[in-house]
Amino acid sequence: MTRIKKLFLILCLVQIGFIFSQSIEIQGKVIANSDIDRIHIINKTANRFTITNDDGKFKISASVNDTILISAIQYKPLEVVVTPQIIQTKFIAIDLTDKITELDEVVVGKILTGDLLSDIENSDVKRDINFYDLGIPGYTGKQKTQSERRLHQATTGSGLVPLTPILNWLSGRTKELKGQVARENLDNAMNDVVSELSEMLFNIDTLQEAKRVEFFYFVTDDPKFLILNKTGNNLKMLEFLQLKLKEFKSQIEDD
Repeated sequence: MTRIKKLFLILCLVQIGFIFSQSIEIQGKVIANSDIDRIHIINKTANRFTITNDDGKFKISASVNDTILISAIQYKPLEVVVTPQIIQTKFIAIDLTDKITELDEVVVGKILTGDLLSDIENSDVKRDINFYDLGIPGYTGKQKTQSERRLHQATTGSGLVPLTPILNWLSGRTKELKGQVARENLDNAMNDVVSELSEMLFNIDTLQEAKRVEFFYFVTDDPKFLILNKTGNNLKMLEFLQLKLKEFKSQIEDD
């Protein structure tokens, strides 16, 4: 082999190595039985993530040997290692498997069609009489918790000068009930986040089991938590949790 050919071969190898070491945008397509939108696509190696669109398509930056996690509640989690072939084609197709929950016992009864109104009519269940049947106006909104009902009672009253709200305000009962409602709302928000995002979060960045409850209480101390939770944006919440996890680990090391 001549010197020129050797030099040419070396330059080709260097160029190929340079290409494979670079992070490029990969297009992907998720294939599943149903619900292929808003599936979480996470590059665990590069700490990047996105979600699929209505057609199950997505774009994410990756390099060779990066590990990509595909996660959704209704499907089994799947990890894919980025190969040189994927980098060359800039495309990846992913088949997901349904997450099936096995039942311990099967009860044989009337066959349900899936049509809610039809199934109710065919069943033996009798509907309770409500205020519509009696012609009485009633409340149809979200059912209040016990603390919310107590707060409502403490802050409402009748008469020209309602005494109940005034007395409760003076005694501090209204403030106490508001604090109790706020704590319940915070706990409910935390439980929702733990249920939806904890598995995904600790797949990206691990934390010992014994510290996880303490971590989530650490997260709820940040006023941004509730504001972000109300938006319902799981991606933004996941970003927020990753930042708080770094802070939490740093605090543990300092302690």
